[in-house]
Amino acid sequence: MNIMKTAKATLRKEVQAKLNSMNIAERSRQSLIVQQKILQHEVYKKSQRLSIFLSMKDEVETEPILRQALDTGKTCYIPRYNSNSNHMDMVRLHTWQEYQSLPVTKWKIKQPLLDELCETALASGGLDLILIPGLAFTKQGHRLGRGRGYYDTYLTKYRASLSLAPTTIALAFNEQILPEIPTEETDVPIDIVLYAD
Repeated sequence: MNIMKTAKATLRKEVQAKLNSMNIAERSRQSLIVQQKILQHEVYKKSQRLSIFLSMKDEVETEPILRQALDTGKTCYIPRYNSNSNHMDMVRLHTWQEYQSLPVTKWKIKQPLLDELCETALASGGLDLILIPGLAFTKQGHRLGRGRGYYDTYLTKYRASLSLAPTTIALAFNEQILPEIPTEETDVPIDIVLYAD
C-alpha cells in the first residue's frame, strides 16, 4: 500500500472514531445549523436542478433539505451507487412519496434499483448544484471520501461531458473539518464547505 493510501486510511479511522463518539443530540443540533446555512445560501436559492445525497447516520441529515427542495419545485436528483464498482449516477426523484417508497441498500441508504429505468442528470441537461458527502474536509475544499471514489469519478465524468460545471457544496459536522487532508490528482476539490461553526 502506498504512502498516500496509508495516510488516507489512517485519517479515515481517526475521523470515523470522532463521528462514532458524537451523540444523537449533537448530530441533530449541528445538522439543523448546517441545514439552515444551505437553505439560506444564495447558490442553493438560485439552483433549479440539484443533486442531494441521502445521509447516513454519521452525516449531516439531508432529508429536510430534500423535502424543502421538492416542496419549492426544484428538480431533484439523488445518487444511485453501484456497490460492485465506483459507478454512480444522479437519478431524478419526483416527489416525497416516491422517496419514501424507495428500497434501502446495504448501506441503509434509499435508492432506486440499479435495473430500474430512471432519468439521469447527465442525460437531461445537467445540474446547477451538487451537495456532496464525505468523511472529512478542509475549509479550502479538500475532501476525504470513504475510499470508493464515487464522487471524484462522477465529477470528472460530468466535466468531461458537459461544459458548464455545477457548484459543489459539502455539508459537514465540525468534527469533520481538518486543517489538512492528503490529496491526489484524482481528488476533485469542493467549491464550498458548510459546517456548523
